[in-house]
Amino acid sequence: MSELRNVQADLSRFRSRVLVAGLLVCIAFILLATRLVYLQIFRHEDLLEQADNNRITAVPVVPNRGLILDRNGVVVATNYSAYTLEITPSKVSNLDQVIEDLSHLIEVHPRDKKRLKKLLEESKGLESLPLRTRLTDEEVAKFSAQRFRFPGVEVKARLYRNYPYGETASHVIGYIGRINQADKEKLQESEDEGNYRGTDYMGKLGVEQSFEKKLHGVTGVEDLETSAGGRAVRKLASSPATPGDTIMLSIDMKLQKMIEDMFGDRRGAVVALDPNSGEVLAFVSKPTFDPNLFVEGIDSESWKELSESIDKPLLNRALRGTYPPGSTYKPFMAMAALQSGKRSASAVINDAGSWTFGGHTFRSHGDGGLGAVDMYRSIVKSSNVYYYSLANELGVDAMHDFMKPLGFGQITGIDVNGEVRGVLPSTDWKRNAYKRPEQKKWYAGETISLGIGQGYNNFTMLQLAQATATLVNGGLKYKPKIVIATQDAVTRTKQAIPSAAPENLGFSPENVAIVRNAMVGVTKEGTSVRSFSGASYVSGGKTGTAQAVGIGKNEKYDARRLDESQRDHALYIAFAPADDPKIALAIVVENAGFGSDSAAPITRRIFDYWLLSQYPSLEDMASLQSGKGGPPIGKPRMAADVPLIPTAQAVADEIVNATTQTTKSAVAAAKLGSKLSTNSSSLKSP
Repeated sequence: MSELRNVQADLSRFRSRVLVAGLLVCIAFILLATRLVYLQIFRHEDLLEQADNNRITAVPVVPNRGLILDRNGVVVATNYSAYTLEITPSKVSNLDQVIEDLSHLIEVHPRDKKRLKKLLEESKGLESLPLRTRLTDEEVAKFSAQRFRFPGVEVKARLYRNYPYGETASHVIGYIGRINQADKEKLQESEDEGNYRGTDYMGKLGVEQSFEKKLHGVTGVEDLETSAGGRAVRKLASSPATPGDTIMLSIDMKLQKMIEDMFGDRRGAVVALDPNSGEVLAFVSKPTFDPNLFVEGIDSESWKELSESIDKPLLNRALRGTYPPGSTYKPFMAMAALQSGKRSASAVINDAGSWTFGGHTFRSHGDGGLGAVDMYRSIVKSSNVYYYSLANELGVDAMHDFMKPLGFGQITGIDVNGEVRGVLPSTDWKRNAYKRPEQKKWYAGETISLGIGQGYNNFTMLQLAQATATLVNGGLKYKPKIVIATQDAVTRTKQAIPSAAPENLGFSPENVAIVRNAMVGVTKEGTSVRSFSGASYVSGGKTGTAQAVGIGKNEKYDARRLDESQRDHALYIAFAPADDPKIALAIVVENAGFGSDSAAPITRRIFDYWLLSQYPSLEDMASLQSGKGGPPIGKPRMAADVPLIPTAQAVADEIVNATTQTTKSAVAAAKLGSKLSTNSSSLKSP
């Protein structure tokens, strides 16, 4: 009996357990069914979107960068496509060993390693960095076959910038460089961040930087369906990239190269303008540099050579170099005298060779004088005494107030970034520029040397050229500009960029004629007569010699006793033709002495080119490069017969090749890069 009761009790407990288990199973199925209902009905749209996101990869399509042309249609910046071997440092455990292993497959030069090292210092290791560029098809095939051995290394198809004329006009054109952390932070703060997805390079200097938005274009997107392993299966949709606009410069590339060649190894700057529009015809800074060095990331040796050179080739002397104007300031001082009524053109000053003020003697023309000097003769013969006394009569603040509207010591507003202001002194300027009370005070003796363009005066060649153009244009001041037109890469529609309306400074035509006539006299009977002898046109100008270092009170300047870098600068301002100016310029040849010997001869050839389409003969070019002055020697060549390097045919071919690029080439490059990346990600190490 007891055994029967035990069996019944066991059965009862078993039934209870089965019931509980059954209830738990039912509850589990109910919960599962509830979850399925929730996911299928309430979360359907959300989960479908997530699934699509996991299945679809949005690949940015980098646009072709816009071309840059000179005023005659010569291509000065273009693009080419090439394969690049890139490394993502964060995905590589032993970078040096990986590079060593790669060098057995693909040739890796020491400069490639140095460039990568420099890029590593500038990046955070999360982006891919180029180790080798411009791989051949054979090298791409070799790497692709061994891709599984190199996680974190891939081949990408990239568009690279090319500057066909190398160093010519490099400061104007500028260059592009890899986007660094500082650039990324600026992009994050701007509205353009999304447009730079997939873009590794941007403009860093010159027109490339200043017109970055126009040149970059609009990034496209390509939606690719991918497998679980990341392999691209098919293209679902695409939004093509829009290439950047073509930019046309006002610069004449052949004139630019001619001027740079005439300088030879000397340092200096030239800014030539159209006084009737403000267009920049030449914008020279010597020495120059090759912008192609920066395209793939400059190596440390090249960077050290450029950045530590005493000649400062990276300094844009036309835009950022400041110099005392020397005697080129005298025509503007004469105009200030006439406009203010302080001195008439017929007033005569006795130039005895020196002028004394406050116990200090200011020299003029050594120990000799010019005798009786009126305004015309003061400019033609460059009398210092005349302008010492005029500066004293005007006073520093009156000079400042007249020179400021001309653009001296001001930002001109040229359409390229990086311009500096220079110094146009005044009592307020000195009060704000110095800290100690005795330094803040303006002393009357400091005014005197300002009259001959010395003292605190310090201006750029751009400012001096703009002031010259304004003066000879009757007081109409145009804002200088380097870009004159853009062209839409898709529609081919060209849009001119009009010059801003000029500012009328209100100069009296009679006063302008007096000063212009005196500047013409400089080329006919004055300090630049030798350089312009035999010219078939009439021009005007003014030579200048500016101190690079101060000379003691009782000392005399002797160039032979000074280092080359301490010798006087040679300057010249000029315009031509005299009766209807088509070109006005300012030039400085650093540490070259008298403007009549070094700066005026270069100006003569510039005018011959612009007005007569003449190019210096080979012997004349050699003479200029050696620093010899005077009129042209040998028979001038016709400018049309002198090809740029590369040849005119090569340039024509470059234009055809560059302008026929379409969005498809950029899309194809991005697709190829994506395919190489996604295909390689599905391969596993054995």
